Amino acid sequence: MIPALIRWSISNRFLVLLAAVILAGAGIYSVKNTPIDALPDLSDVQVIIKTNYPGQAPQVVEDQVTYPLTTAMLSVPGAATVRGYSFFGDSYVYVIFDEDTDPYWARSRVLEYLSQVAPTLPDSARPQLGPDATGVGWVYLYALIDKTGQHDLSELRSLQDWFLKYELQTVSGVSEVAALGGMVKQYQVVVDPEKLRAFDIPLAHIQTAIQRANQEVGASVVEMAEAEYMVRATGYIQSREDLASIPLGVDDNGTPLLLKDVADIGMGPQMRRGIAELNGEGETVGGIVVMRTGENAQKTIDGVKAKLEQLQSSLPEGVEVVTVYDRSGLIEKAVDNLLRGLLEELAIVALVCVLFLFHLRSALVAMISLPMGILTAFIIMNWQGINANIMSLAGIAIAIGAMIDGAVVLIENLHKHMERTPLTSENRWKVVADSAVEVGPALFFSLLIITVSFVPVFTLEAQEGRMFSPLAFTKTYAMAASAGLAVTLVPVLMGYFIRGRVLPEHKNPVNRLLVGVYMPVLKAVLRFPKTTIALVLAITLVGFWPVSKIGSEFIPPLDEGDLMYMPTTYPGLSIGKARELLQQTDKLIASVPEVDTVFGKIGRADTATDPAPLTMIETFIQLKPREEWREGMTTDKLKKELDSLVRIPGVSNAWVMPISTRIDMLATGIKTPVGIKVGGEDLKQIQSIGQRLEMILADVPGTASVYSERVAGGRYIKVDINRAQAARYGLNIADVQQVVATAIGGQNITQTIEGLERYPVNLRYPQDYRDSPERLAELPIVTANGQRIALADVADIYVEDGPPAIKSENARPNGWTFVDIEGVDVGTYVQRAMDVVADELDLPAGYSVTWSGQYEYMLRAKEKLSYVVPLTLAIIVILLYMSFKRFSEVAIIMGTLPLAMVGAIWLMYLLGYNFSVAVGVGFIALAGVAVEIGVIMLVYLNQAYQQMLEGCQHKGVQPRRETLRHAVLHGAALRVRPVMMTSVSTIAGLLPLMYSSGTGSEVVSRIAAPMVGGMLSAVILTLLVLPCVYYLWKCRHVNHA
Repeated sequence: MIPALIRWSISNRFLVLLAAVILAGAGIYSVKNTPIDALPDLSDVQVIIKTNYPGQAPQVVEDQVTYPLTTAMLSVPGAATVRGYSFFGDSYVYVIFDEDTDPYWARSRVLEYLSQVAPTLPDSARPQLGPDATGVGWVYLYALIDKTGQHDLSELRSLQDWFLKYELQTVSGVSEVAALGGMVKQYQVVVDPEKLRAFDIPLAHIQTAIQRANQEVGASVVEMAEAEYMVRATGYIQSREDLASIPLGVDDNGTPLLLKDVADIGMGPQMRRGIAELNGEGETVGGIVVMRTGENAQKTIDGVKAKLEQLQSSLPEGVEVVTVYDRSGLIEKAVDNLLRGLLEELAIVALVCVLFLFHLRSALVAMISLPMGILTAFIIMNWQGINANIMSLAGIAIAIGAMIDGAVVLIENLHKHMERTPLTSENRWKVVADSAVEVGPALFFSLLIITVSFVPVFTLEAQEGRMFSPLAFTKTYAMAASAGLAVTLVPVLMGYFIRGRVLPEHKNPVNRLLVGVYMPVLKAVLRFPKTTIALVLAITLVGFWPVSKIGSEFIPPLDEGDLMYMPTTYPGLSIGKARELLQQTDKLIASVPEVDTVFGKIGRADTATDPAPLTMIETFIQLKPREEWREGMTTDKLKKELDSLVRIPGVSNAWVMPISTRIDMLATGIKTPVGIKVGGEDLKQIQSIGQRLEMILADVPGTASVYSERVAGGRYIKVDINRAQAARYGLNIADVQQVVATAIGGQNITQTIEGLERYPVNLRYPQDYRDSPERLAELPIVTANGQRIALADVADIYVEDGPPAIKSENARPNGWTFVDIEGVDVGTYVQRAMDVVADELDLPAGYSVTWSGQYEYMLRAKEKLSYVVPLTLAIIVILLYMSFKRFSEVAIIMGTLPLAMVGAIWLMYLLGYNFSVAVGVGFIALAGVAVEIGVIMLVYLNQAYQQMLEGCQHKGVQPRRETLRHAVLHGAALRVRPVMMTSVSTIAGLLPLMYSSGTGSEVVSRIAAPMVGGMLSAVILTLLVLPCVYYLWKCRHVNHA
C-alpha cells in the first residue's frame, strides 16, 4: 500500500503540491487563531455553593448550613469529593466532579439537588452557586490607590463595587470581578438600651419600624388631559436624617417618639473578613478578575487592560488602578521561551542536514517538510480547541528531531541511487520513485511507531492527564503528519529540488571521518560477537544501579516568574492584628531589591473561589525582570533571603507559586507539597492528633516546616440559655437569641437605595455594653410584658475554646497538617514519614489519617504508568511485526530498548532529576525514537544480506561466514550516515529544550533528558551491537567454513 501511495504521489505531483499549499494556508490561519495560555487548566471540574449566614459562629454555620448541604451533595451524579468549609458568617461547599464531566451539566445537577435542600436551611442563609470559573481563573489583580488622599477606603470600595466591577464584567471571558479589602459603607443605628427600657420598647419593635420605613410603591396610573401619569410613592431611606425621623410611636403626652430619641445614627464600616494592603504602605481596595473556564487567558487579560485604560478618564481625580498580578507576562514569557527553543531546534536540524549531505537543496527538502508537519499539528490543535501553552508547544518541540528523520533517510537513499545511476530528465522521476519505495514502507512504519507509542500518555487522568494530554496530542499530530508527508510530499520535493552535482558519500569529509572511526571498531566487535553481547548485557545490568538513587516527585516545580507568600498564623486573630501583621510582612518583602510590587491579602475576597479564613495571608509578589536582579540571584536564593528576612513569631512561612498553589488548594485543599488529613468526629481529638503529628514530623529528615491546624483553637464567649429561667419571664429561646444576635452581633435589617448603589442599615447596642463577658451579663432585656431584666437572669455567660473554622470532606470533619519539605524529593520523604508516623502515632477508633497534596497525585500517576509503559511496548511489538513479518527481527529491535533506558537513567542521575510524570512521558517518547534507528539499521542490514545471497547465487557458491561478516560490515558501514543523521538530528533538536531556562523549562527539560540520554546509548547499541546480533542470527543459515 505504501509503495503504491509513493508512486501515486509522484505521478500526481501537481495535486500533492496544491494540497501542500492549502495545508500551509490553513496552518498559518490556525497559528494566528489558537488561544494562548501559560499552562493547561489543571483544576478539577467543580461547582461551588457559597452561603452567607451573617453573624453566625462556625459551629452554627456547620450544623445548620454546611452539613445539610454536604450530605445532600454526596449523592450528586459524578461527584468525586464534597468539601465543606464553615467560617464565621460564611459556608462554602466545593463539589468536585469526575474529570470527564461537563462543567455546565455539573452546575445544573448541583442546582437541582440544592433546590431540594434549600427550603430546610435557616431563613437568613441564602445559598448561591459560585462563578463558572476555576482556581486558575484568577488571571488579573489590581489595586485602587489615591495618592492625593481625597478619597477614603469606603469611597474607593464604592467605586470598585458599583462602577469598576460591572464595567469589567462586560469584557468577554470574564466570569466575575471580586472586590477585596477597603470598607463597605454602613448606616449604623446604635440603640441605647436604657432609653428602650424607659420607653418600654422591645428591640424587635425598632427592627420592624426601620424595615417599614424603607420602601417605595407604585399605584397604577392617573389619566389627565389625555395623557397617562404613573403614580409612585417615595419612601426609600437615603440619608441619616431619613433614619433619624422614623416614628416608633407616641409617648403618654401624645408626642411622636422618633428613632433619634432612642438611638445614635451614624456612618461606619461594615464588619469585614478580608483586608488588602499594597507595598507595606497601608490598606487599599483590590479587585480580582476571575476568568471563565476554557476561555483564552491572553485575550481576556488584554480585554481587561483595554477596558481599564478606557475607564481611567471616568475615575475621580487622583484615583489610579495599579496592576498587582498579571498572568499575561507569564504567558508571553512561557510561549516566547518555547518558540525560541523551536527556532533554535529548526536551525540546528538544518545545520545537521547541510553538514551530513553537503548539498543545500537536499537540506531544503527537509526544511520545507518540517514546518508543514508543525502547521498540520496546529490545524488539528485549533480544531480540537487545545490552547498553545507550555505543554502543547513542548509536544511539537520534542517531535522536531524525529519528524525530520523520514525526509533525511529518503534524501540520503536518493543520493545513494544517484551515485549508481546519474539523473537525467528522462529517468529522474523513476529513480526518485525507486529510491523512495526502497526505504519508504519501513520509514512510514517507524514514524508510525513513534506516533502510536505515545498514545498511552492519553490514559493518564486527573491533574497529570490534563497536564500532559496537550503535549501528547500535539506530538502525536506532528509525528502523524510527518509520517504522511514522508510518503507523499517529500518524494515530490526531492524530484524538484535534488539536482546538480551531489558529493559522493566517500568524498564527504564528515562521512569519511565517521566511517574511518566506525570501521575498525565494527571489525573488532564482529570478530568477537559473543563477547561483545555478553559485555553489553553486563553493562546494561550495572547501568540500572542509579535507579535506587533517583527520587520521585509528581511534576517538577514550575517557576511562574512571580511569587506568593502564604504563611499560616495561629487562630483567633483579630481583624486589627491581622491588618498590622499584613502591613509588617509586606513592608519587609518590599524592601528586597528584586521585588516590584507587593499586594497582601488576609482573609477572603467577595468570591466563592476564595474560601480563606482570617488567619490566612496570601501575598502576591511581582518580581522585576531578570536583567534587573542582582548578580547571581536565582528564585531559590530569593526565597531563602525572603524567608530569613520575614521572621514573625507565631507565623510559619511558605513561599509558593501562584497558579500551581491555587490549583493544589482547590484540588486537594492542601497548599504544601505534602499534607495530612485527619478525619474523625470530635474536633478536639482531631487537634490533639494534629499536634502529635507536628512533633513526630519535625524530626523527619527533609522537613522544612510543619504546621497542624488548630481546629479547636478558636475563642468563644458562650451564652448558655437556661430554659427554665427564661420561661419564668415568658421568654422563649428565640426571644433571648434575637436580643443576643441583634444587640451584640449587630444585624443588617434593610438596605438603602441611593441611585445605583446599595448600602446596609445595621442595628446594635453601643460598644461599651458588649466589650466583655461581664458587660454582656448586664445587657438589659425588655420582655414583651414590659419586665426589665438582665441577660445574666436567663443565661450563663463564659469564655471557652471552640473551632475557629470547620473543614469537612465527604461530610466528615477534618483537620489538616501542612508539611513543607527541602533537600529531598516528595516520594522519598513521604515514604520515610509514613513509616515514622505508623510507628509512633496511636490513632483512636473512628479516626483516620490520609496523606494528601502532590503525593496524592504522584501515587495515582505511578500506578497508571506501571501499566501504561508495558502497553507502549506491546503496541511497538505489534507495529514492528506488521512491518517485518518475523518475530526474530522484532526481538532484535526490542532488545535495543534496555540499553537505551540505561543512557536515560544515567543522564537523569547526573543532572540530579527525580522520577516524575514528565520523566515518564520522556521515557515513553524515547521508546518510539530508539526503536526507529534500530528499524533503519535492520532495513539496511537486510538489504546487504539480500545482495550477498543474490551475489552468491549468481556465482553459484554457498554463502560462508566470512562472506556474511563482510556483508554485515558493508551494510552497516555504508549506512552509518543515515543512522547518525537521524540520531544527531533527534539529539541536537532536543538540546535547546534540555538546556533552556525560563518559564516551563523545568517540565520540558525533564521530558527531553531521558530522550537525549537514551538516544546516546541507543546509537552505540545500534551501530555496534545490532550488527553482532544480526550476524549471529544469520550464521545459522550459512556454512561454517
